[in-house]
Amino acid sequence: MQSKNIVFTGKQQVELRSEEAPALPADGLLARTQVSLISTGTESICYRGEMDEGTHWANWVKYPFYPGYSNVAVVEEVGAAVQGFAPGDRIFSTANHRQIIAVKPPVVKIPASISDEEAAWSKLATIAQTAVRRAELRMGARVVVIGLGPLGQLLVQYARVVGAEEILAVDLAPGRLETAGAHGATQTFAGSAADALPFVQEHTDGRLADVVFDATGHYAVFPLALKLVRNFGTMMLTGDSPHPSKQTLRADVITRQVSIRGTHNENLPPDQAEWTPARQAQLFHAYVARGQMRVDDLITSRFSPAEASAVYAMLLENRTETLGVLFDWRQL
Repeated sequence: MQSKNIVFTGKQQVELRSEEAPALPADGLLARTQVSLISTGTESICYRGEMDEGTHWANWVKYPFYPGYSNVAVVEEVGAAVQGFAPGDRIFSTANHRQIIAVKPPVVKIPASISDEEAAWSKLATIAQTAVRRAELRMGARVVVIGLGPLGQLLVQYARVVGAEEILAVDLAPGRLETAGAHGATQTFAGSAADALPFVQEHTDGRLADVVFDATGHYAVFPLALKLVRNFGTMMLTGDSPHPSKQTLRADVITRQVSIRGTHNENLPPDQAEWTPARQAQLFHAYVARGQMRVDDLITSRFSPAEASAVYAMLLENRTETLGVLFDWRQL
């Protein structure tokens, strides 16, 4: 049996390859992908192939590279050692953009109450949820989110669910800000973080933000974002820059004692270890099913995997016109 798989064969080179499908593992599942969500920021970096030497980016991205980690599939076969799954179950996993996948538990069984397209957000939703947990966000907090791409949109919604008093959204793209406003941002600012200080002062009674989330992944934003955090507040790096050598500190870290916290994937400290990736995904599913979060309207584009080369070229040229970008494997 053959599987169609998306492969980066080199910098800015993409193929849809027909390859031998994986065998059923005795302790795993064989499943057919329905949809997979592009992590537009991360996958654009991998596609571009420009990153500091010695970073985790450089160690991870080796060509040929199989992108993607947000996969919704239907189980076709169940390994002899696996319990709790049956053919026909819908599952979410961090498998790549592949037509046929072999995965081992833990994977998340998708409840009937949410769609394939909604479930495809599960990985990004757990990344955002982890960032909110690491920020120790509390009811009544005043929050700034810089960068309203897919991750930033989810941070806005989690901040609303947690009960933030002010959720201030900062981005250059008016369309993204409009979407953020429809999902819980209390005020929006169309412009650079470099010019956002008066805006943040106005909507925090001059106190500045308790927590600022930098969801851009751009090294130049970090020092600009620091000045928006109040004294003894928290700066959260949720966007992962491929050029950390270019990130620079400001005096705020010492003079105003701003705390800087990084967050990566779903890694949580030992005191929060009960919130595994699977459990965080299940909580996200519950929020979506109850209407506390909404992601179906964040999907701006759907493509056949056969269009992968054009899709990644488009994202490299201009990501601001997109949010959720799906590959629909049912079109093959």
